[in-house]
Amino acid sequence: MRNATIDMPVTLTVASKIRDYFMLTKFTLSFLVVYTCVISYLLVPTVTFNLLSILVLFVAGMCITGAANAINQSVEKDTDAVMRRTAKRPVASGRMSQREGLIFAYTLGTIGVLTVGFYFNWLAAGLSLFSLFLYSYIYTPLKKVNSIAVLVGAFPGALPCLIGWIAGTGMLNPFAALPGSSEGAVVTNAGGYVLFAIQFLWQFPHFWAIAWLAHKDYAKAGFKLLPGNTGPDRFSALQAIIYSVIMLPVGMLPYYYHVSGVLSFWILLFCNLWMVGVSVRLFIKMNANAARWVMFSAYFYLMVVFLSLLLDKI
Repeated sequence: MRNATIDMPVTLTVASKIRDYFMLTKFTLSFLVVYTCVISYLLVPTVTFNLLSILVLFVAGMCITGAANAINQSVEKDTDAVMRRTAKRPVASGRMSQREGLIFAYTLGTIGVLTVGFYFNWLAAGLSLFSLFLYSYIYTPLKKVNSIAVLVGAFPGALPCLIGWIAGTGMLNPFAALPGSSEGAVVTNAGGYVLFAIQFLWQFPHFWAIAWLAHKDYAKAGFKLLPGNTGPDRFSALQAIIYSVIMLPVGMLPYYYHVSGVLSFWILLFCNLWMVGVSVRLFIKMNANAARWVMFSAYFYLMVVFLSLLLDKI
């Protein structure tokens, strides 16, 4: 009985520590990013389905993305502590030291980058390391300086698509011919850049909807993330519309470059029109409910679009 009494607090402590590490990685957000990375890899015309390769890329991607999120939370512990939505995070709440959070992040990131390098290629690994650095040490501190941070952050946010593609091709040049490409398939390496462009543009209406809803919290922490100087305003809503409209022609490029077929072409067109519609609704309504429509629509957009591209792969 005495041993059981002693073991119980130990078990709870271990479980609590695991939960904190899990929170550091922002698993749900990381999963969405890695999801597009893996699908981008599978969309390479010379790549065939291999469960081991998919699992390795998924685990490595989760390590790298989780490391970026862990560094972000460790660096921003003071600002996280003053925001209601982030105050309970492990480092912000004091349950974990900043040093411990960074050690965990660097370990996770090292494992992820080395795994990509040894299993796939070092070009994809180098791009992963660059993305990790850009997100953690350029985008993160820039959030307090200017809303251009959103533009800067969109690059590491979209790079997983290019990383996944290059993991399959081993080539960075968008004009390079893909070895083994069959007639009617992608003949150049441009497909990865098309996928990058889709996810790059998607982030603007998505993130600005989040910033709209969390504006008071962000303002309290000193973050400048909305394009308008007066907080949630029509200028911010207009920016969401502009980027959603730009997504329309970009959404046609996977078909143009033979990444996928005509079915996904129409699915992307519908999804992009939907994003334009909910962004216009935000401009008209100017309220939190309309911003939620943009935010949740963006979540589903990414899942539907990339899945349709894969199922309709040429």
